[in-house]
Amino acid sequence: MNDTKKLARLTVKALEDKKAEDIRIIDISDVSVIADYFIIASGSNRSQIQALIDHVEETLGREGKSPRQIEGYDTANWVLMDYQDIIVHVFDRENRLFYDIERIWRDGKSIDLEAFQAEED
Repeated sequence: MNDTKKLARLTVKALEDKKAEDIRIIDISDVSVIADYFIIASGSNRSQIQALIDHVEETLGREGKSPRQIEGYDTANWVLMDYQDIIVHVFDRENRLFYDIERIWRDGKSIDLEAFQAEED
């Protein structure tokens, strides 16, 4: 299995485990060199957002992957986790609407979450 896809699937599963809202995946591999995937999700409050981040970090850590960087954890209104080929964005509702990452990266390919999770390599 493609390692990046596997990690993206594990990330989505970790976010789902902690009840993240409105999870989206954007394949940006054809439009940017910074990563292959953006995974975007929302949490309802600071505690949930931090729990989402902690769970993603723990889940990917079991696969031997550590984030290069985590930004925004303390305020938890927009947390960014950089896993090189995967960038995870977890927002509160207000900041997700304000920054509208999906619109900014609309040149990327929006991926159907269910199909992506069910896909076999």
